[in-house]
Amino acid sequence: MRNYIITLLALIMMSCNATDRAKKLDKWISGGVTATGQSEISVCKGESFTAEGEYKNFTLCGEAYTTKESEASLMFHTDGNCGYEVLFHNGAIDGTRKSGSLAAVRNLYRSLVADSCWFNFEISVRGKNISVAINGMEVVCYTEPANPYRTEEYKSCLLGSGNIMLKGKEGCTKFRNIYITALDDDARNENDTLPAVDEQNDAIIRLQQQNFPVIDYHVHLKGGLTKEQAHAMSMNYGINYGVAPNAGEGGVGRMLADDKEVYEYYDEVKLLPFFCGVQGEGRKWTRTFSQEALSIFDYLFTDAMTIIDHKNRNSRIYRAEEVHYDGITKEKYMDRIVEQTVKILTNEPADFFANPTYIPEDMNMDYEKYWTDERINKVLDVMQRYNIALEINPRYKIPSFKIIGMAKERGLKFVFGTNNVDADFGKLEYCIEAIEKCGITADDIWFPSMSVRRSRTVILE
Repeated sequence: MRNYIITLLALIMMSCNATDRAKKLDKWISGGVTATGQSEISVCKGESFTAEGEYKNFTLCGEAYTTKESEASLMFHTDGNCGYEVLFHNGAIDGTRKSGSLAAVRNLYRSLVADSCWFNFEISVRGKNISVAINGMEVVCYTEPANPYRTEEYKSCLLGSGNIMLKGKEGCTKFRNIYITALDDDARNENDTLPAVDEQNDAIIRLQQQNFPVIDYHVHLKGGLTKEQAHAMSMNYGINYGVAPNAGEGGVGRMLADDKEVYEYYDEVKLLPFFCGVQGEGRKWTRTFSQEALSIFDYLFTDAMTIIDHKNRNSRIYRAEEVHYDGITKEKYMDRIVEQTVKILTNEPADFFANPTYIPEDMNMDYEKYWTDERINKVLDVMQRYNIALEINPRYKIPSFKIIGMAKERGLKFVFGTNNVDADFGKLEYCIEAIEKCGITADDIWFPSMSVRRSRTVILE
């Protein structure tokens, strides 16, 4: 993957307006009526405008303008029914697909631009590679494999050649200054092509085809993982990443120490194609940062891997040397973990509970014994009371499917979150297994638009 990062960084986006080969698409056909010379096109729900031609390899760029009520798409290699579709839709992170999505193949769930303003887009097709950029930021780099996976609904979503179409889905979306540059039939650019995924054996593309939101909310830039590498991996795998630093003390990787560092970090990442989260670290973070500063992030999360033990010591229970029983039984220690978990989730402004149900390594072999129904329900009670979502964590393979099932019965929402230690952290395999075994659907997934922490009175103690 590292080689692909290097080549990705070498990509120089083509400027359509600057090349002599660019042709402005002034001729559009709608309902048999030909319109020419239009500098701006408004495409409303149920309408479509077609630029006829056998377009194969090309670079197309233009500007789009969305409103709160609008959604549209640009189809290519289409006869009006089949073909690929790039979406134009912005707004809050609410589970709807956002601008730049290559529909049902590479769905995106965070807008890089706001409604009610013009923004630039660029779509390129070179051989088997499709790339999409929004305001100069590449958000899709997809290579169609020799044997792509497609459901019946999307079986004709394949590269070939054909017309270009603007299609209204909701409200009215405006487009202007659309230019297209035809490329040679054998056009290739090895510098911007990521490797094709074996889609016949890939679970992520199946979720994409179902429009199931594929989001890993819990990714850290550490262990050699850079922003650029995470960006390339996200586009290649089709997984939306939430990149989060730690706020507080005692963690590993990028640590934020005060409000000033919070704002500086947010300015670094706010225009990147990631969800912007932050993880509360330790038990002092709610006194270290202002609620105003933390509110700029898409979401907050914390865990109970750091507790105050029965002798009032700060204990990181993921470190064996900090777990001290001091004469009490492991059952009593487990009671302390549950008590602390309830206190943390009651008093800290978390949108979701990360690394949930983690217990010290020397207790984990008896995980089912220690996580009794009574203890599980104490934790689920407080999560339900404060509308806190439950993370399904593929690194630790927690919670158990039993606990996930109990949470689902209560109507709790879920997020997927890896908590990686390096750049090799898989593709949400345990989460996919949980979807199958616990019957999790897209309706069970939490999104930042559901956050209640801003309206909740939080006791900072």
